[in-house]
Order: sequence, then C-alpha cells, then structure tokens
Amino acid sequence: MAGMSDLLTITDEALEKVLEVRSAEPEGDALALWVEISGQQAGAYTYLMEFRPVADLPADVVIDDSAGLAVAIPADNADNLRGAVLAFNGGMVMQNPNKPEPPPSPFADADLSGELAQRVITVINDEVNPQIAAHGGAARLAAIEGSIAYVELSGGCQGCGSAKATLQQGIEVIILDLVPEITEVVDVTDHASGVNPYA
Repeated sequence: MAGMSDLLTITDEALEKVLEVRSAEPEGDALALWVEISGQQAGAYTYLMEFRPVADLPADVVIDDSAGLAVAIPADNADNLRGAVLAFNGGMVMQNPNKPEPPPSPFADADLSGELAQRVITVINDEVNPQIAAHGGAARLAAIEGSIAYVELSGGCQGCGSAKATLQQGIEVIILDLVPEITEVVDVTDHASGVNPYA
C-alpha cells in the first residue's frame, strides 16, 4: 500500500487512479491531492477531494508526498482522518475508523420527574421493553411535551427497518392505552447511527 504513515493510507489502486487523473491536468506534477472533511451524513464524515497547486496551499496543512503524490490535509482534520484508508472500488472510497460526534439530543435536559413522565417510564419498563428485548432492542422516554411522549430506541431497534412499525403498532398502542393523557408518541432515535439492526 502507498500511504501517509499513520495519518491516511492510499491503496495502490487508488494511488494509480489519482495519478492517472492528475496527469491529465495542466501542470499536474505541481498539484497536490487536497483531502478535507467537508461535513457529516448518516453518522459518517463526508469529504472534499480535489487537486490544488502545491504553491497555493495554506501554511496550516499536513503534507505528505511519500507515495509520489503530495497529499494535503488541513491540520484541524488530521486527528479525524488518522488511520483512514483511501481505496478505489469502482470509485474512490474513504474507509475512516473515526466517526463524528453525534449531535446532542435536544431532550438532554428534559425533566422526567413529573407524575405523567413517571407513569410513561413505568409502562415502557414494564410493558414495552420486555417485548422488544427479544430483538435486542430497548426504549426509553426522552421527554414529554404536553400530551406528546418522545421515545428513543436503542440496541437492535436503532437503525432497524422495522422500527417505525414497532413504534406505531406496538409501543405507541401500549402507551396510549395505559396512559390516556398521552395522545401521540414520537420517535426521536438517531437511526442513521444504528450498528446492530435485527431486520
């Protein structure tokens, strides 16, 4: 494998493809491959990769040209790219072991001490969780606003294709039946970061 030591490894196939594309650029030998984390989607980073003239690179970049290709990474991206592999599999694929921090839950500071919240928590613990535990799942009350209960799923239910049905046909029915003050149950789970769906 070609590479950038422990920061970013470029497979031989990817290096060959990048060098081939660069050779078609005017003054290609003077261009670096710019690799930057541009955002995040579905629990993973997204990337901007393009050629930039080495002479125009800003001072705060990490540059490695040990593979015969200058690769430039903004210094503030280095830790989040450490250990990543740029591979070619019909197209460029970044395999990065680092994941972005999930956004903070808007319900992180929700007060669940009230009588209504405690009744919903009891129903979830006693009636809902024993049923979905068989699938490796669990539910918890995230918040209550008025007559709406916000529920977060985890384990096998997080990211599961059947989670919507589980919520609407199981969890919501049980909560609405046993706590009539609740008129709606809303799923606030980050399903994109689920790693162990059962269906």
